[in-house]
Amino acid sequence: MTGTRARTPIPNPEDLIPIVGGQTLVLKLGGSVGREDTLLDDLALLQHGGARVVLVHGGGPLITAWLGRIGKETHFVRGLRYTDEDTLDVVRMVLSGLVNGEVVARIGASGGRAVGLSGSDDGMLQAVARDSELGLVGEVTSVHLAPVECVLDAGYIAVIAPVAVTEEGSFVNVNADTVAGELAAALGADRLVFFTDVDGIADGAGEPQRRLSTRQAQRLIADGIITGGMIPKVDAASHALSRGGEVRILDGRRPHALVDVLLRPTTIGTVLARD
Repeated sequence: MTGTRARTPIPNPEDLIPIVGGQTLVLKLGGSVGREDTLLDDLALLQHGGARVVLVHGGGPLITAWLGRIGKETHFVRGLRYTDEDTLDVVRMVLSGLVNGEVVARIGASGGRAVGLSGSDDGMLQAVARDSELGLVGEVTSVHLAPVECVLDAGYIAVIAPVAVTEEGSFVNVNADTVAGELAAALGADRLVFFTDVDGIADGAGEPQRRLSTRQAQRLIADGIITGGMIPKVDAASHALSRGGEVRILDGRRPHALVDVLLRPTTIGTVLARD
C-alpha cells in the first residue's frame, strides 16, 4: 500500500520557488485519484511557490457509473471510450459539471485559487471526429490559449474539463490525456505530469521503468505490454515532448507524490524522454 512508504516532509511554499517559480506545469488528474489523496494540497503549495498550474481532469469511473444508471453499456477502443450521442451527454454533464466543480472547490479548501474551464469555452479546444470506431471522440485540430492564459495571468489554477467543439459548434468527447498533451505543447510547458493508479510504466516482467524514450514506449505498446488507458498517455507525451519540457507518469495515490518528485526527481514514477 502506498500509505506505508516514507513520506516526504512538506516544504514551505518559499522552498519551492527555486524549483517551480515561473514554470508552467500541466497536470492530468485521473479519475482513480480519490478524495483522500494529497494532490490538490500539493497544487496549492506549488501555486504559492510561483508555479503557473493547469490541471486537466478525467472522470472515467464516474462517467461509467452514470451511464450504468441509464442502462448504457461502456466499451473502449484502444484505450478510448466509444462515444455516441447519449454517452456524450453524460460525458459533458459529468466532466463540465460534477467533476470540474468539485475539483475547483477542493483546491479552494486546500488553500489554492482555481477557476474551472471547459474545452468549449471561447473555442479553447477545437476537434473533429474522424474515427467511426470511436464515434463522437474528437481529434484536437487547434488550441486557443486565451482562456487559459487569462486565468493563469490572474493568478489562478486553470482546471480544464476535456470536452471540445467542432467548427460547427457541436460537442465531441476528447480523451483527457490527449488534452493534457495538447495544452502542454501549446503552452510550451516546463513539465507535464500524468497522475494514475500505478507506479509508472512497467516492463514485461512488471518492473516499473524510471526512464523510457518514446521509441521504447512505442515498442512496449507494439509488444502488448503497454495497453488500455496507458496508450493515450504515451501518445500525448510524445506530442508534448515535441516542444521540449519533461513528461512523467506518477502514482497519484502516493502521499504528496507531486512535491516528492520535484524534490527527489529520480525516485518515483516514469520519465518519458525524446528519442
